[in-house]
Amino acid sequence: MMAQVRRMVQRSHDGLRRRREASPFPLDPSINPVISSRWLWAVPYVKALRPHQWSKNLLVLLPVVAAHNLTPKVWIAVLLAFVSFSFVASSAYLLNDLLDFAADRAHPRKCNRPLASGALPRAHAIVMIPTLLLLGGGVALAVGRWQFVAAILVYYVTTTAYSLYLKRKLAIDIFILAGLYALRIIAGGAATGIELSEWLLAFLIFFSMSLAAIKRQAELVDGAALGREQALGRAYSVSDLPIISMVAVAAGYVSILVLALYINSDSVRSLYGEPRPLWAACPVLLYWLTRIVILTQRGRMDDDPILFAFRDLASYICGLLILGAIVAGSLL
Repeated sequence: MMAQVRRMVQRSHDGLRRRREASPFPLDPSINPVISSRWLWAVPYVKALRPHQWSKNLLVLLPVVAAHNLTPKVWIAVLLAFVSFSFVASSAYLLNDLLDFAADRAHPRKCNRPLASGALPRAHAIVMIPTLLLLGGGVALAVGRWQFVAAILVYYVTTTAYSLYLKRKLAIDIFILAGLYALRIIAGGAATGIELSEWLLAFLIFFSMSLAAIKRQAELVDGAALGREQALGRAYSVSDLPIISMVAVAAGYVSILVLALYINSDSVRSLYGEPRPLWAACPVLLYWLTRIVILTQRGRMDDDPILFAFRDLASYICGLLILGAIVAGSLL
């Protein structure tokens, strides 16, 4: 089984590795002549914040979009929520890198991170971690809702516990990852005062579980291609890959079933004049999820599935099709 998995992903993994080598971090001064030499010192500090990961924080927008709330006050609140989450998340990423310093230095890709490579002194990271946390907390207070401050606190405590201990626990780590995806959406509702429906919460539980399993699936496929029997710092081996893939598909399909039941419910009629165009979202999501799982199995998922979607043309097309269905349902 493990030999078959390795043969299946090795060719795609080699191509992925070549693309990684050809496409370094966009702020790398060696390939970006736009960066002035006097600002080169800032590159590892910016890179250590992982600004590309901030795209996941756009999930705070989902409650506003789902509720069709277009008031300026709500959008200002959700913008502040995005900024707050980004600062707090960067603090958590730096803390994780500090805790995983030795393991990252031995990792084929993570060794290039600012802390592991030595580009960012650990003493500076120790100062940046509480500074970013305080900045994020200050912005959270500016939102003016204790529920959002509580969500930010839960997020940071959970990510810290994940970095210290929970990421090495079988199955629990996937539930934690799923919870962190869902928590961003819950925080968006808390920041704006928009109450999340039971339908949205049910969809979140299963869809987030699918995304978390895909992330773990990608790590196992990557490890198999490198000849590792055990995932680094995780409680999984390559032999677990079929089960993890099954969890990704099953949870994702259940989330789409929940969406279908929601479209056929009475509550959707209060938001949409003509709900029937919304049915188009179901096959589009089925296609997107199936494609993502297959690409992950082939070794083409090099990061978080949400980050992958922001760089994937087919994902943009799927998003536009879903957006078109929502607009059509609202206007017809």
